[in-house]
Amino acid sequence: MTLLKLDEPAPPAISLTLPGGRPHNPPAGVGLLRLGFRPFYLAAALLAALAVPLWVAAFLGHAPGGLAPGLAWHAHEMVFGFAVAVLVGFLYTAARNWTGMPTPRGTHLALLVLLWAAGRLAMLFASPPLAAVADLAFLPLAAWPVWRLLRRADNRRNLFLPALLGAMAGLNLLFHATVIGLLDLNPLDPPRIALLLVVLIEVVMGARVIPSFTANAAPQARPLVRPRHDRLSIALVALAAAAWSLGLPEPSVAGLSLAAALTVAARGIGYQPWKVLAHPLLWILHLSYLWIAIGFALLAASALGWSGESAAFHALGVGATGGLIVGMITRTALGHTGRPLRAGPAEVAMYALLQAGALLRVSASLPWGASAYELLLVASSACWSVSFAIYLTVYGPRLARPRVDGRDG
Repeated sequence: MTLLKLDEPAPPAISLTLPGGRPHNPPAGVGLLRLGFRPFYLAAALLAALAVPLWVAAFLGHAPGGLAPGLAWHAHEMVFGFAVAVLVGFLYTAARNWTGMPTPRGTHLALLVLLWAAGRLAMLFASPPLAAVADLAFLPLAAWPVWRLLRRADNRRNLFLPALLGAMAGLNLLFHATVIGLLDLNPLDPPRIALLLVVLIEVVMGARVIPSFTANAAPQARPLVRPRHDRLSIALVALAAAAWSLGLPEPSVAGLSLAAALTVAARGIGYQPWKVLAHPLLWILHLSYLWIAIGFALLAASALGWSGESAAFHALGVGATGGLIVGMITRTALGHTGRPLRAGPAEVAMYALLQAGALLRVSASLPWGASAYELLLVASSACWSVSFAIYLTVYGPRLARPRVDGRDG
């Protein structure tokens, strides 16, 4: 599978020259709707920065304006709101690279972003049936352009990605049917299964991009890539996710989850993370990838009754998914706005805060007293929210303007 290819961009150019000697300056104006990653990365970061502290405030009885979003809302929005927005923005950018054909932009892209935003507002303020109508429309309409583009380009090996969005749309339908009362399910199950699907994509993506990024930027590193081991790791993660999702007996879930954790950890160690400490754009990916192993180890422990499932899903959701997302939305935003792939103090702060928040949130799931739990919950929420607030502050202006090198995108 070919994933989004990120070449090292040339140094930013203030003035370019066209054939014939005519100068060409970077286009002026608004660049926000030129490519899918721009509005969707910003929308996802805004939701991340606001939704988590809102839920914590509601949990502690201090929600503003009489709002009282519950745990199901929190789980839903972190997967079907936050993670989905990043995934759609990534796919719109990647599909254009894979096929050489345009993905939604301009008015089409703006309408999709507005539809996503309408779902977020409906989930917070509307009745469950109205929220379902507003929220369920987005994923099918967002997936269709990618599916159609890949089919036109005969790019079959990447068709599973829009199919993943379709599977997530089905899980979203199960969530809303449960909330409305049409199905008798735990409303936390569909978002958690969807998170496991996202993690499976991260495991696949990790084998593709982490070794290549590492070898390109850190010549002293020699990432170990073993295709047979990669396939085994992906298969075990898929089986462990399926075992948990289908409610198989606890020993099966524990055994498969532990095997998945060990193979993912072996892959991560083989990528030589200790040799990229001087490269923040790399170590955030290495560290976040290792959180997948921690998450499945905790899932095995929960299946055996040694810990709760909350620790496992927050390791996968905050440490792995949140960490990989913040690493990729900074990296792709730098590369696709024509800037060098170099992390500055803002990026390092984002990465450190995100990882600290993951550690605090997983620690909160240990059997502390109520006061300690609340303190850890507030601290982890603050780390997460500030990390994405920094992204909005630093990358908002960059994503709103055209590329600095004058190219389209």
